[in-house]
Amino acid sequence: MERRQFLAASIATSAIAIAGDGKAQAPAGRTREFYQMRRYNLQSGPQTKVTESYFGDVLIPALTRMGMGPIGAFRLDVGPETPAFYLLIPGSSVEALAELDLHLGQDAGFVKVAESFWNATAAAPAFERVESSLLAAFEGWPKLTPPAAAATKGKGIFQLRTYESPSDGDHVRKVEMFHSGEFEIFLKAGFHPVFFGDTLIGARMPNLTYMLSFADQAELEAKWDVFRNDPAWKKLSTSPRFSSDQLVTNITNLILSPLGCSQI
Repeated sequence: MERRQFLAASIATSAIAIAGDGKAQAPAGRTREFYQMRRYNLQSGPQTKVTESYFGDVLIPALTRMGMGPIGAFRLDVGPETPAFYLLIPGSSVEALAELDLHLGQDAGFVKVAESFWNATAAAPAFERVESSLLAAFEGWPKLTPPAAAATKGKGIFQLRTYESPSDGDHVRKVEMFHSGEFEIFLKAGFHPVFFGDTLIGARMPNLTYMLSFADQAELEAKWDVFRNDPAWKKLSTSPRFSSDQLVTNITNLILSPLGCSQI
């Protein structure tokens, strides 16, 4: 199957999952976006400084010129296998994100300033490996929403949560659950969601990923206490359609902090 056909089929599958029983419809006049999420696995030492400089001085400016953004750049503070950086790149189409490196490689200006990073030798690599996934924004949350602190480079932390389901059917129902009242419960509890994404291409599928922002760890814990004790959440989570213990079989929970070059 050709790349474009494969990507189109992936999008169609995601749309079915998000639509559920028809409750989750995109708000009028709002088109959902797509996300490329990159994890840069690093070694302690020079690689962290080299990669952060590449993000801030080379890659993010190039992506901004291409009309992409705001770009999120984060350090993994709590999670497995540190040090690691995460890069969140929003785009208007799957093709633009899937072919991103091809377009960057054709940009003579970018290639010139990126030369030391892109052509780092095996003896002194800029990073260990990069893992990448492609996500579609939930139709009920079609756009990335940076926290207010991002405009002033304020301090804060981000929680990145990935929910893995044991089957496509369970995954469909979990996505539907967000569109059946869970968004409203998040907002009522005072959360600031950044994005909700359904994984089209990536590891450990089927899964979904979302990001929340907080001032600090104390606020994170307080908001989750409010969420868990909300009567609307208790009713939703125990309803016959969403109460299965196997709806989500694994949750990856990471705590990130923004790098200085982050636009989120």
